[in-house]
Amino acid sequence: MRPVYPLIAVVSLLIPLEMGAMRIQADEAPPEVIELTGVVRDFKERTAAGGHPDFERQPDGGFKHFCGNVAEQLGDDGRPVYTGQGYYVRRQWKDAEYRPICWTVYDQSLGDRRGRKGGSDTGGIQSADSFNQWYRDEPGVNMSKPLTLTFNRQSDGSYVFDDKTDPLYSQRGGFFPIDGELFGNPGGTPDHNFHFTFELHTEFTYDASQDNHFRFTGDDDVWVFVNGQLVIDIGGVHPAVDQTIDLDRLGLEDGEVYELDFFFAERHRTQSNFRIVTNLLLETSRMPPMTAAYD
Repeated sequence: MRPVYPLIAVVSLLIPLEMGAMRIQADEAPPEVIELTGVVRDFKERTAAGGHPDFERQPDGGFKHFCGNVAEQLGDDGRPVYTGQGYYVRRQWKDAEYRPICWTVYDQSLGDRRGRKGGSDTGGIQSADSFNQWYRDEPGVNMSKPLTLTFNRQSDGSYVFDDKTDPLYSQRGGFFPIDGELFGNPGGTPDHNFHFTFELHTEFTYDASQDNHFRFTGDDDVWVFVNGQLVIDIGGVHPAVDQTIDLDRLGLEDGEVYELDFFFAERHRTQSNFRIVTNLLLETSRMPPMTAAYD
């Protein structure tokens, strides 16, 4: 059983809705907008006083896409588990439509194309201890606050958040949600707050009558889990990379509610790209506890 996280007072004030209060009924028209709220955590780059060793760090193998550095299942606390068993991706795995997919869902019988592994590399992650601070509040190491993303319904029925078209982020020139906040911008050109993570926990009702998909495009690290299983693995420090998960290959049961857990990290200048496309009617399922002080 997945753990249930209590909401502390400050989060409850900001997000008063009870879990499931906004669940969309099957006979209702789909909403034009979906808002999902998670937690963003700010870090200082490794060369700054009090800096984190994994931020503004070049992986041993260079700025590339790495897979395999987190376990295939979420940990007991609902967060990724660092394994350090990663490798450079020379060629991504792809489905029959040539869409890049995660190595964990590769199935030759479905017409998937096999990827190609490169050399071993942790993708610029120093250790399990350093990684464990990415998605947990650590006073003196990071600062946190809630962050809400707005997804707009498209003519094909999908929902999109795209930093290129979102009014706030298109003006900022990328996915920079905490410019001038928390630890503040570290300086330099361009002047953005580049070093942060984002943790988002959602749920959806699986509808076997439709093509169920979730696609992410961006940088740097991204891990997506459905029902606790790793289904998107875009680790490392790299330019924008994309993967798609077709949820119909996961053996889910029609009408059942499942969790989709999303973990993101921006660790390096000078870009931050972030785009999600999905036809799932996602809803925020829970907020992790936040203990670090923030303004």
